[in-house]
Amino acid sequence: MRQPKGFEDPAYSNHVCLLRKALFGLKQALRQWYTTFCNHLFSLGFSPSKADPSLLIFHQGHTKMFLLIYVDDILITDNNKDAISTFLHQLNQTFALKHLGSANHFLGIRIQHKQDKYFMSQESYAISIIQQANLINCNSAANPSCTKLQVDIAMESATLSDPMTYQKITGALQYLTITHPDIAYAVNTLSQHMHAPQSDHNFLLKRLIRYIKGTTNFGLPINKSDLHLTTYSDGDWASDPINRKSTSGYCTFLSSTLVSWTVKKQTTISRSSTESEYRALAASTADTIWLKRLLSGFFITPNDPVDLHCDNTSAIALAINPVYHAITKHIEIDHRFVREHISNNLLRLVPIKTEDKIADIFTKPLSTPRFKKLRDKLTISSDPFV
Repeated sequence: MRQPKGFEDPAYSNHVCLLRKALFGLKQALRQWYTTFCNHLFSLGFSPSKADPSLLIFHQGHTKMFLLIYVDDILITDNNKDAISTFLHQLNQTFALKHLGSANHFLGIRIQHKQDKYFMSQESYAISIIQQANLINCNSAANPSCTKLQVDIAMESATLSDPMTYQKITGALQYLTITHPDIAYAVNTLSQHMHAPQSDHNFLLKRLIRYIKGTTNFGLPINKSDLHLTTYSDGDWASDPINRKSTSGYCTFLSSTLVSWTVKKQTTISRSSTESEYRALAASTADTIWLKRLLSGFFITPNDPVDLHCDNTSAIALAINPVYHAITKHIEIDHRFVREHISNNLLRLVPIKTEDKIADIFTKPLSTPRFKKLRDKLTISSDPFV
């Protein structure tokens, strides 16, 4: 470290400045702000969630408050309006707050509500991506992916031929998947070619934007219902034609509300479809256990095991029957991980027909009728409050 230019002290040339206050532009600023803010909340009676450090919980008597932190944006809810008013008054004595009332927008996500129904969407953000791609007047598409590429795609993708534009838009699309899980597979595929996008990738990106053009007002509904978790898992074996790695996809519903989903290429090559499906089962199991731990922070402790749906009978037999240990030495950790949670009655593997497997939408490109059917099962829909 050196003394800043213009402020050198010749008498103490080896001395450096002592930082007394975290500056917003420094790398340590966010951590310092989080530590300062959380320490103050701890003094007011809050405690961190065991599953998510950005979630703080207050519980005294019949009063429960849940506070979510994202840098300097705060979302808070409770079951006592007087308690939350008192808390905000106490907090305002130490930090400068701007109380915006009921949540309508949070981190670019629009939140609409009517009685016990909520709807989350990112219409403004989606339109800004379309404008950034200079495709505001394009025709909409019914499917974000295609099962077979056209032959003459070079001219079709001329608009997005700049690699910098491709990278910028693909990066922006990742945030759109928060309320648009139906594009998660397409965005994951495009993100794998950020370093050197080719003409076919540009074509697929344009097709995805055309799909978003027709679904800007789509989003995720949240309905009040029971609190039973249900998970769907799928693995597409050797789906990458270059390195033959498989793709894992899974999603979890809290009753009828979609709360979690993931699309990810597996890190190692699977030698069979059973192995591919089993690795996806292990990943979905870890996510489901985390969701159960998160729900416990909201004082929700479901006693019934979580139904984990899978259409691969060999993977289900492998998870239940320990006889197969000899042929699973190379995936022994995943094998033991899944079987342990099944034996502890935390999970229950349920066979499902392939046509009813919702996680199919996260692992492969689908025909338009099949895609729309699974999109409806994901509960993704247009704005119901329009």
